[in-house]
Amino acid sequence: MIQVANAPCSWGVLEFELEGEAAACGQVLDEMQQTGYAGTELGDWGFMPSDPQQLADELGQRDLQLLGAFVPVALANGDTHASGQEVARRTAQLMRDAGFPDAFIVLADDNGSDPTRTKYAGRIQANQGLSQADWTTFAKGADEVARTVKDSTGLRTVFHHHCAGYVETPDEIEELLKRTKAEQLGLVLDMGHLTFAGGDPVLALEQWCDRIWHIHYKDCHPGVAEQSRERGWDYFESVKHGVFCKLGEGEVDFPAITQALRDHCDDGWIVVEQDVLPGMGDPKSCAQHNRDYLKSLGL
Repeated sequence: MIQVANAPCSWGVLEFELEGEAAACGQVLDEMQQTGYAGTELGDWGFMPSDPQQLADELGQRDLQLLGAFVPVALANGDTHASGQEVARRTAQLMRDAGFPDAFIVLADDNGSDPTRTKYAGRIQANQGLSQADWTTFAKGADEVARTVKDSTGLRTVFHHHCAGYVETPDEIEELLKRTKAEQLGLVLDMGHLTFAGGDPVLALEQWCDRIWHIHYKDCHPGVAEQSRERGWDYFESVKHGVFCKLGEGEVDFPAITQALRDHCDDGWIVVEQDVLPGMGDPKSCAQHNRDYLKSLGL
């Protein structure tokens, strides 16, 4: 059976410094449980308890599983690799010690930190990417994080392609997969980010099937995406205008994706994400809509 989780980013808890105040941990976990989800991701370090027993207690009293933790590292800069490995190791150890040895480190670039990639998110051109030397550094850093996490905690690492980072487009995802070790680093396929970047999630499921270890169900609104391109919005403006909309209201073909997942596996998890920033709407009602939509697909 495929089980359904959500993530703190759906309540505005993101890795970026943004205006407004997101809900506290207890409220987010309560509302996650109340709207019918069976698991969560960790959120930023410190959002949930960093003591393993306290973390286990918070999740256990709501009967929630922990699926993973987002760890951003500026991988194109070799000077960040050692500190990135340590953050990933510490985060993985917390999840393992809290009783979740199957959780993933969700490794990502330091998204939103490069002005060009942030400005042109959703419409990246080939000449705005990494040099060959930078690709070598980036891939080496990703492999090193995955190796450190596996050797020290036994947990696995998946890479999160993400708009406003250096691995956004289908070609960039393919390049990273070619340059990293298949047995060591998997891919989290994020439907919304791939669609905004010009990709096809259904095709991606076929193309990268062996490397996809983790799934994010995120939608992308075609009208907002088109406005973003026409008006030159940067990544953050696009998010504020709702480019990542409620499930079923965008262009991602979730019925086809869900059937493809059923054809390949009968168990596992999907994680719902909808970036509802403070002031954008009611995260709980959005979470309920998304859960009800997935129930209509038999999930």
